[in-house]
Amino acid sequence: MEKKEIAKEYTNGELTVVWKPSKCIHAGVCVKTLPQVYDPKGKPWIKPEMATTEQLKSQIMKCPSGALSFYMNGES
Repeated sequence: MEKKEIAKEYTNGELTVVWKPSKCIHAGVCVKTLPQVYDPKGKPWIKPEMATTEQLKSQIMKCPSGALSFYMNGES
């Protein structure tokens, strides 16, 4: 039986951040780049409403493991 990959989603209304914990290597690029969005001790730990969509896109593209990705809401 195949194990389903866990993916958590967080949205700011325009963009949805997708986090795959199994891929995360805890490099900390997200926390260092946008500390107002990524708070490992917070619940939820990702608050995409705390940055612009462009800031989120730019930061997510720098994720070294690919654990963070995004899609634009309203697009399939």
